[in-house]
Amino acid sequence: MRKLLGINWALVITMYGLLVFGVFSIESAARHLPGGGEQFANAQKTWILIGSGVYLITALIDYRWFRWLGIPMYVVGVGLCAAIMNSDSEVHQITVAGLSFQPAQLAIASGILMLSWLLQDLPRLGRMIPKVGWLLEEPFVKVGLVGVLTGIPFLVVVKMGDMGSALVWIPVALVALIVSGVPFRYLSFMGFIAMAILPLLYFIVLPQASERGAARIDLFLDMLQDKPVDTSGDAYAPYNIAITIGHAGWGGLGWMATEEHGSMHDRRMIPVNTVHNDFIFPVIAEEQGFRGGLLLISAFMLLLVICLFIASYARDPMGRIIVGGVVALFFAHIFENIGMCIQLMPITGIPLPLISYSGTFAVMCMFLLGLVQSVWVHRKPVRVEAVVEKEEPQSPGLIISSDVR
Repeated sequence: MRKLLGINWALVITMYGLLVFGVFSIESAARHLPGGGEQFANAQKTWILIGSGVYLITALIDYRWFRWLGIPMYVVGVGLCAAIMNSDSEVHQITVAGLSFQPAQLAIASGILMLSWLLQDLPRLGRMIPKVGWLLEEPFVKVGLVGVLTGIPFLVVVKMGDMGSALVWIPVALVALIVSGVPFRYLSFMGFIAMAILPLLYFIVLPQASERGAARIDLFLDMLQDKPVDTSGDAYAPYNIAITIGHAGWGGLGWMATEEHGSMHDRRMIPVNTVHNDFIFPVIAEEQGFRGGLLLISAFMLLLVICLFIASYARDPMGRIIVGGVVALFFAHIFENIGMCIQLMPITGIPLPLISYSGTFAVMCMFLLGLVQSVWVHRKPVRVEAVVEKEEPQSPGLIISSDVR
């Protein structure tokens, strides 16, 4: 009961506000798919109910116990990614016991747990090995640990062709390094090295790893420079998505707007098969207008600010790294998803957290936010020290008499 009363209700209200907004958006976005939008909205409600149970259980259990899930989840997630690495699936999903999900999402959630656990216990592990204990506490060992834990799944996911999910690992790794206390000079040096090898990655490595990813980046750069592109071919999706967002104005066309209202979504100008997950923001922007998009971004900003506030009250480095990793994950998804719709980023297949129809990803997001809630519920206690005023000793040279003559 004490834990229930100690829940951060601002986080709960903001999370469920986004989930409810997402259900209405999914119903409108998926109305042209087989089964209609109501079927997808009801399915999302079911996933939210499952996620609510996961969220509550995760929030009430001390987050330090979840460190033991890090290794098995990480191994399973990376293993499943490797299993579909050479498949031709465009959605990068795997089906286990009739349940389809993207293993890249499981891998990154487990990666956050692994990083938070090992980066906190690194000094303790160093003391267990006296000869090299001093070495394990050095910042470059933290850099190496983060590089290995994030680099392996990053390369596997790139090989899968899922560039959107792979890019999410970069901000997660960067935040883990910052929160774990790696000095700024190390981060600056790594930044310069990354800038130096970026041309090699773009011109040599990327075309071999993902031809579609390289083509999308080239298309993005061409549109950014106003070069002629084929709006009926490769540039069909980014061109029509940008037009859909721009023509709605301040107030939008209204929920479930039809072709008679000028809806480009109702005219099927947005890719129909992915409009309810990857391209749900254009539907929101068209129906709710600029004010609706601004409200959605403000709600996401409020959610991330609440998480950062919780991180400041964490009782140990593990709690801070967990919350920092979750904030980095959410920010990367939000920035990539909305950015690709307004031509700030290349087109990538990545859902909008808590809004897109994503099934298991919605449950994974609620699990991660449950970890953040657990950090708050099990935060460090606030010490209240009582101040007791002491009577000053009476000066021996001073004689006080009640009989004054």
